[in-house]
Amino acid sequence: MAVLVAKHPASLAHDTGPMHPERPERVLAVEEGIATSGLEVVELEASKIERTELAVVHDADYIEMIESYSSMGGGAFDSDTVTSSMSWEAALRSAGAVRLLTEQLSARDDAFGFALCRPPGHHALAARAMGFCLFNNIAVTAALLRSQGERVAILDWDVHHGNGTQALLHDDPGVLYVSLHQSAFYPFEGFVGDIDDGSAKGTTVNVPLPAGTGGDVYREAWTDLVLPVLDQFGADWVLISAGYDAHRDDPLADMSLTAADYGFMAHRLSQAHPMQRTVVVLEGGYDLDALRDSAQATVVGLSGSYEGGDAEAVSPHGARAALERSKEVVSRHWSL
Repeated sequence: MAVLVAKHPASLAHDTGPMHPERPERVLAVEEGIATSGLEVVELEASKIERTELAVVHDADYIEMIESYSSMGGGAFDSDTVTSSMSWEAALRSAGAVRLLTEQLSARDDAFGFALCRPPGHHALAARAMGFCLFNNIAVTAALLRSQGERVAILDWDVHHGNGTQALLHDDPGVLYVSLHQSAFYPFEGFVGDIDDGSAKGTTVNVPLPAGTGGDVYREAWTDLVLPVLDQFGADWVLISAGYDAHRDDPLADMSLTAADYGFMAHRLSQAHPMQRTVVVLEGGYDLDALRDSAQATVVGLSGSYEGGDAEAVSPHGARAALERSKEVVSRHWSL
């Protein structure tokens, strides 16, 4: 099994300023992890997404604003989210990377994809940049796949809830969005009860977990909730919003995962869904060693050859109670 890696040098030129945690070295760390995985790596140059493709989820005026900010040298949308002169190019290539991989994988049966997206995307709304994100890379490709009649599951294990992804795709019954995230935590959304909202009831599955939650509860959630829902949904494509900031060493969050936990989730997914219809999309993660090791574990897990050990962390009591609450609510719509 090979891994197709879509990337572009513009991702390294997106300048967020000194001391910003979302920095170019993140991409290099993930590249190192994939390169040392022992898998065959096929590198692809990420193409630019078209404006018309961005417009399936983003407002036209907003797209023009991102270009304008970048052309004038950049600027800050909020205290966390900034653009530079190369951000427009980087954002187009990030969104294009995900789309390119689905196109490439449609013609192959021996590979899965990894999109090295920078800037990341899952917080970006239709007309608002936030949380380091400009365009919602994964939502754009999901919407494009839906326009072709494909059913899409987005599995988001970033430590932050993907509020943008949920908002942009919430009312489409052909998109399943599942998020495991720290709560209460930025962006202070992603509630269990969201599953009952909107016109596509049942397809928004949030699993909010308290600070300190470790691999024991994540693995249980993945096995007993996420994968059963995925199986019943019947996705043609699985897109993973792969933030690695739930790692115990991440400086911006308070969860307790290890690289082995990401490997476990990826390996179990490889047993449940065809890997040639799976794309990993880089989101958060700000400790470089954790990024490298977790990305490596992810691709090895997806290849079906992962042999990681048991979960190392024991979660606080409230974590299992939170998971049981999620199971109770989700079971109104899905058999668990």
